[in-house]
Amino acid sequence: MQLMLRDGSTGPFLSQVISSALASEQLNTAQLQQIKGKAVLMSLKFADKFYNKYKMHLLEQAAHDVIGIVSLGLLELSDNDKQRALTLLLAPEGLVKPFQKGWSMLNTVSRSSSKSLYGDVDEQLLQQVSSPPDAEDWSGWQHYQQALTEHRRNQSMQLLQQQFYARSHFDEFEHFSLEEVLAEVVFYRALTGGDKVRQDLKKRLLNITLQKHWFNDAFFALQTEATLAELPAANADAIRADLGQHFVPALARTLNFAKDYQALAKKDASPEKLDAFEGKQGLTNPLLGWPQYLEL
Repeated sequence: MQLMLRDGSTGPFLSQVISSALASEQLNTAQLQQIKGKAVLMSLKFADKFYNKYKMHLLEQAAHDVIGIVSLGLLELSDNDKQRALTLLLAPEGLVKPFQKGWSMLNTVSRSSSKSLYGDVDEQLLQQVSSPPDAEDWSGWQHYQQALTEHRRNQSMQLLQQQFYARSHFDEFEHFSLEEVLAEVVFYRALTGGDKVRQDLKKRLLNITLQKHWFNDAFFALQTEATLAELPAANADAIRADLGQHFVPALARTLNFAKDYQALAKKDASPEKLDAFEGKQGLTNPLLGWPQYLEL
């Protein structure tokens, strides 16, 4: 099993660390053989569990998987510091700790609903992380970061629903983006004084006094931050990164629509007329935070 690169500046992080250590004479032959020996044993175990250790091409694939998983964990544990990474490799547990860390990272960001050869680890993601030791490039870390961002986005959507909605059941087609969920939460809480979101805003709007100081971007920026402050920092940061620059202005624009909708509703307009007014506004300038539920 080869672990070195022709060029130690690219390829899987494990190979980079070994190549750099050999070049600086921080790694001797005996230590290298010890690392290789553990890598071979881990590859055999991996192939035995997920492939077939008696077929050479599958054993080779297992070795590539181990290199990618160890590289991922090693990068995280060492904070991309090759000297720290070398110390981890030379520790008594050697490759085991980085492998366990890398596998845990993949497990965390994998979609649990998808069936995978690797149990709770997404098959496509592992394929993206897996790498031959002499690969010219390794994009495993980038693919993991993309998966982590998507995981935090989905997790944040669930947190918003759990924490700020009065109901417990959600239609997966009701909201298509994290921004839409946050917008409904911010808009509803802003108009009701912080109540949990229910499917009643259009009716409640008749009895809500719209304050003058609400009609500006600063008000909704504060409301947005107040909502995010109630979430874990990592999830709040994930939501902020997902928001477009027009999020707050769109909420302020929606409030202006709500004012006109309220005025029309107070004139005892028919449900059909209100729907037509809402539909026309939604087509010409999509409303952010405005409830889309059907009132039966």
